[in-house]
Order: sequence, then C-alpha cells, then structure tokens
Amino acid sequence: MLSVNDPKAGFCRDCMAPQKQPGRRCHVCGSPRVVLHDELFRLHLAHIDCDAFYASVEKRDRPELRDRPVIIGGGKRGVVSTACYIARIHGVKSAMPMFKALKACPEAVVIKPDMEKYAAVGREVRDRMRALTPLVEPISIDEAFLDLSGTEKLHGDPPARVIARFANEVERDVGITVSVGLSYCKFLAKVASDMDKPRGFSVIGEAEAKNFLTDKPVTLIWGVGKAFAATLNADGIHTIGQLQRMERGELMKRYHSMGDRLYRLSRGEDERRVHADNDVKSVSSETTFNDDLSTLDELVPVLRSLSEKVSWRLKKSGLSGRTVVLKLKTADFRPRTRNRQLADPTLLADRIFTTGLDLLKREVDGTRFRLLGIGVADLAPADKADPPDLVDVQSIKRARAEGAIDVLRARFGTKAVETGYTFGRDGRARPQRDSD
Repeated sequence: MLSVNDPKAGFCRDCMAPQKQPGRRCHVCGSPRVVLHDELFRLHLAHIDCDAFYASVEKRDRPELRDRPVIIGGGKRGVVSTACYIARIHGVKSAMPMFKALKACPEAVVIKPDMEKYAAVGREVRDRMRALTPLVEPISIDEAFLDLSGTEKLHGDPPARVIARFANEVERDVGITVSVGLSYCKFLAKVASDMDKPRGFSVIGEAEAKNFLTDKPVTLIWGVGKAFAATLNADGIHTIGQLQRMERGELMKRYHSMGDRLYRLSRGEDERRVHADNDVKSVSSETTFNDDLSTLDELVPVLRSLSEKVSWRLKKSGLSGRTVVLKLKTADFRPRTRNRQLADPTLLADRIFTTGLDLLKREVDGTRFRLLGIGVADLAPADKADPPDLVDVQSIKRARAEGAIDVLRARFGTKAVETGYTFGRDGRARPQRDSD
C-alpha cells in the first residue's frame, strides 16, 4: 500500500505503477497519464461523470462510428441530447436545436435516443460504484458522487487509486469512458471532473482551493445560471475572486440566501455530504413534434399516448405519484411547466391523462407548441395508489378496464389495444418522436 503521508506520491493511471517524478511519463509503461498531487492520497470524495454518455454507448455498439461525429437527438425539429467529442469540435452542444447542430456539423450521424439501453448501461456502471462504497449519490443517469472515506482497509489502497482502477475497468469491461474529479468537497469534485474530459482525472486539494477559484467566472459556482449571472454581472461581479473579497453580510443583504452560498462556495467551503439515494424522483415522457401544434384536437392524442407510457413505467417499477406535471415548450423555445397535486398517489393512465388534460386546456390559446410532456413526481409505493373514489363512481370501472388493457398489451405488445384518444381523425395512430 502506498503511504498517504508521502507528499510526492502518485501513480500511472494506465499501469497503476507508483510515480514520484512530476512532468514525466510513467517510468514503467511510458504513459503520459501520470497523476501527482500533494493531497492525492488524503482526498476521498469523488465525482464520476460518463463521457458523452449516450454517444459513447452508441459508438461502443457500432464500431464503424468510432471516428465519425455522432449526435443523439430527434429529427430536424428536435434538440441535441448529447454529442460525441468529434461533433463538439464543430460546435455542437447539448440542448442545441437540431437544425443548428446539423448546420454546424452536416456530416454528423444522428441517432434517436434509446433510453432503455442507456439506463441499463447506467445501472451497470452504478452497480460497480456501489461495489466500492455504499455512499453513492446519483445525480443523473450518467454521473454520481462517491464518498470513499474509511474504505482504504477494505480495498487495500487509497481512494485515488481505487477510483482510477474503477475508471480503467469501466472502459475495459463496459466499453465507455468516464472522467473523475477528486477533492475534499462535492462542489470542487464536480468542478474537477469537468476539467480534463474525456478520460480525465483531476484533483483539487483543500490547500489550493481558494487560489484555484480566484480567476474563475461566477458561473462556475453551483446554482449560478445565466439569469443570476446576469444579475451579478450587472452589479459588477464577474469573477469568483471578487466574491472572495466581499463580506458575508453584504452578499446576504444583496442576494439573500443565495448570498450565503456565494460566500461559502467562493472560498471552497462546502459541507454537503454524500447521501446514498437510490430513489427515482419522477417518471415522465415527452415528445418533440415534427410540426408545431396548437389545438386540443392535435394535442390530446399525444397527451393520452404519453400518459399511457408514464403509467406503464410506473406499474413496471411498482411506483405511483401524487403530483402530475405538464411540460410544454412553445415554438420560440419558451418552456411552460404546470403541476397539480392529487389527493392520493396514482399510477393510472386515466388519472394522469385527465389531470394533465385539465392543465393543458388552460394553456391552449392559439400558442404554437413544439414539445409536450407529462409526468408524475412525489413518488410513493404502488400499494398506496388509487383508493376507491366515492365521488367518481365510474373510476373503478375505468381502472378495471385499464387493467384489462395492460394484460392484453403485456401479452400481445403495446400496440395491441389503442384508445380512441390516441387515434387521429383519420383513424390512424399519430406518430410521435419521444424522449424520457
């Protein structure tokens, strides 16, 4: 085991051989991927982020795409979910409208998202994380915080080496790459994981944190988005160093509770702990239209279809939700989110749809929409869902009918039974392009 007290200790990320010479290639295998840091073997909090996750999975499964730009997203009316690093060199970014992405990189291969496949790969990577430590806090399908404090005796190595070995094993066994940020707090671990993508391994120690942050833009701070950054810029604050020179009271007077966060994070002070959280926060489905839609006649069949997808996923997962959330995006990309809390949790497509329809009716005023989504939040176990409604006596019959439809779909496929809502006026099911 390497000594955690050796201030010059490091290792090669490829062959894992110990290293002590900064600025040199590995003296064993010649790799340039040598990591040395004064605090390397005293740090235990990591942020792991899969590199261009969706695109990496597709390139793994289709080796002929390895050297080609790949965009994961919808058609010309959709947006970019993610793009490989080759496409990013051409200026393609996540959430960019697809027509702009293809203009920037016309030779790109566009692939529709396969969320079930990505979720399976994400679970495989996360299971490997949990083999290292029980303190794994997922942030999304492709990233998580890990706290490896107290695991050195278990693994026979400091956390830095354990995480580096993990990254190599994921690349070898799963076929995708990850980037690692190692630090003493969550804020700087997340910052570090973005510093050297792809296949990165960056370290930010406590002793250097304040100086490291000084010249960075305020947008690096967790919670400072474009709107709040504009407020800070209007007040003459552009860098984190400027925040470091301000008093906590002044910042709180100006920005209230956010002022306290600015004060602490600008100094590298973050006491948030890693909490093991395996719970799904919400279940939803959405679709981007090939052409803008504006009428109930056009939108209702889509809403019904999406509600059935959400219901099906809830039932498969043994979950229900108390809050129904409607999501819309206008033709000029302005988002609208509306929600309603139910008296009891539900997993029924009928309740999700009727609640979403009531919310949708309030928004249909001639506005053209490019996206519609429906989902449920405030999740609960399925056994707490949908008690008998003494007011709506027909709800029991509708629930039984829905159960019968579920049986038929499970046996003969999801298209075995269609409701009247999911058909257009011409009697044909409406095509959709959805993402989750």
